[in-house]
Amino acid sequence: MQVWKFGGTSVGKPERMHSIRNLITEDGGRKIVVLSALSGTTNALISIGESLKANNDAEAIEKIDTLYAHYQAFITELYKTEVGHNKGKSIIDNEFNFIRSLVNIKPFTLKQEKEIVAEGELLSTQMFEAYLQEEGVSSALLPALDFMLIDADNEPVLTFTEEKLTAMLSQLSDKQIFITQGFICRNPRGEVDNLKRGGSDYTASLVGGAIRAEEIQIWTDIDGMHNNDPRIVKRTFPVRELTFEEAAELAYFGAKILHPSTITPAKMRGVPVRLKNTMEPNAYGTLIADKSTDSEIKAIAAKDGITAIYIHSTRMLNAYGFMRKVFEVFENFKTPVDMITTSEVSIAVTIDNAENLDKITAVLGQFAELEEHDRNQSIICIVGNFMADKAGIALKVMEAMRDIPIRMIAYGASEHNISLLVDTKDKNNALNALNEGLFKFD
Repeated sequence: MQVWKFGGTSVGKPERMHSIRNLITEDGGRKIVVLSALSGTTNALISIGESLKANNDAEAIEKIDTLYAHYQAFITELYKTEVGHNKGKSIIDNEFNFIRSLVNIKPFTLKQEKEIVAEGELLSTQMFEAYLQEEGVSSALLPALDFMLIDADNEPVLTFTEEKLTAMLSQLSDKQIFITQGFICRNPRGEVDNLKRGGSDYTASLVGGAIRAEEIQIWTDIDGMHNNDPRIVKRTFPVRELTFEEAAELAYFGAKILHPSTITPAKMRGVPVRLKNTMEPNAYGTLIADKSTDSEIKAIAAKDGITAIYIHSTRMLNAYGFMRKVFEVFENFKTPVDMITTSEVSIAVTIDNAENLDKITAVLGQFAELEEHDRNQSIICIVGNFMADKAGIALKVMEAMRDIPIRMIAYGASEHNISLLVDTKDKNNALNALNEGLFKFD
């Protein structure tokens, strides 16, 4: 069995859903299909929630009516029969009645915020499954809220997913296609929760790992992971193969096509992940697996919103325990560190979440001297196969960056990553310079 995930743009129009139906039934294989909300829906639901939170009920009702009208038009084009259309209308009426009921709940809390955001996936999956039924496809709906669970640390409980899904699938052994929701789950209190934005990729990987799928396919509107950001760099190309480690580095450091958490469950269970394009289904895409081709430099990604912190020990030499004390501060404030460079008496680190920056620096200032932070920085991550015995890779990177100031360099901690910190105003020039300096074009 395979797991296929389709994002919001892939299901954003009725004709796209028609195309997906053809894709998932073409080879006759059994599949679990994970769907996101229709494109634009999650943002619309968040906006409704913001109005309700501000007690602006009239504005919220207007937004709800606008979104409902969109879904009315959608089902008119999605279904071909009166029976199908009536089923679709019943689905959207039921879910929008729930959304409207939230207007009467005061105060509008985080619990309701999560419930309203979940409606996007609940709508898209029910509508699509009803369409499959209309088309005579052997299908069933697997409610994600019955098998997706996070613990008190907001981490998915994979063993729970495995147990529940296995039982559900065994009861539906006569079905070929299973539809489920991405992104949404329950928390330890049994309340509706989610895997944060982009979490549908994560859902697909968790499901694929839980059932030991043959392959997980992430379908988007681009033909695989590109060697650089195509929004910034003109000449890019899809990377055919990546290892799990390479893909994880790229996802974490800004490759938008893949949610950063996606790789972990697939890697744990050894399930290959393939990135495919719904607009060009015959394109090879990108295959992510244990091994890949031996190309030295695979791809480049960039991550914005970085703050660099420069920390100096107040003791000149033999600063025993200094690094431990520094990193305990970041741990206590649950703030991950992206890059680290050190000398005997100094540490430079970067963070992408500055929410607790003032508190962190206040504590650090009790035992260290701090320079002024560098804000508005970007990490550029060059990913590939950088084995220790390979010469010249760092030289190529530095030569490509010869005209661009570099604030920090991290090289050697991983065999797959060279990270550079630059001012965000220099990021676009850096990505283009690296693209021309590191890749060969005809």
